[in-house]
Amino acid sequence: MAKLMIRGLETYVEIWNERAQQTLVALHGFTGSTATWRNLAKALPHIRVIAVDCIGHGQTAVPKENSRFSMDEQIQDLEEVIRKLQLEQFTLLGYSMGGRIALSYAIAYPERIKRLILESASPGLRTSQERSERCVRDNELAEKIIHNGLQSFVNAWENIPLFESQKSLPDNVRQMIRTERLSQKVEGLAGSLRGIGTGNQPSNWMSLAQLEFPVLLITGTLDEKFCKIAQEMKALLKNVKHTTVNNAGHAIHVENPAEFATIIEEYLT
Repeated sequence: MAKLMIRGLETYVEIWNERAQQTLVALHGFTGSTATWRNLAKALPHIRVIAVDCIGHGQTAVPKENSRFSMDEQIQDLEEVIRKLQLEQFTLLGYSMGGRIALSYAIAYPERIKRLILESASPGLRTSQERSERCVRDNELAEKIIHNGLQSFVNAWENIPLFESQKSLPDNVRQMIRTERLSQKVEGLAGSLRGIGTGNQPSNWMSLAQLEFPVLLITGTLDEKFCKIAQEMKALLKNVKHTTVNNAGHAIHVENPAEFATIIEEYLT
């Protein structure tokens, strides 16, 4: 565990299995933190897992200026983390929002990437109209978080259709997810929605064809929207594999952690 000063912002990083040869850098989703990857790191003792609290999340400081939440700024921050940790090349894993950051980083710094693993992630929205409509929705949600508070938001967030499949998880697992969500700061989540929501980030669809490194796309069969996005991405990527996990929704690492760890391990070895 370490707090690094990254371009003037205190950034929280957690590292497991430090002596392992292979390195996996992992980025959590919206409302997540480094805690997202704890079980994965335990299941992969032969892989050094480095998790970063993205801006607005976990123990990373919340920036004063909104511009710092933008995709471009977050990519620069991640590169600075990578430099400080003296990593040359590594595998990059991102889930949902973290997957969008991971893909954007990989496009900006392809020489860093050995392999890219995207769990339930998209390259953004294709058209400017889709993006502006999404921005309106994200801004409305950000306002709600600030005015109604964290608990009210989390109560609503855990009931959106995207997480329907999580309702059949054991109580202790659901409580763990809820605790992680409730550990966030309202200003951080609101800033994240406004700065790096799907509507605000540049579309990466046009850049997929230029990527040379291997890409693994993982989706749950119950998450039809992201299975479809993965199929569309697969058609554009040169060196790609798409793996689906049965009876899992959006968060495969939570809904079927054993199979998720096996997929990652087999892909890395």
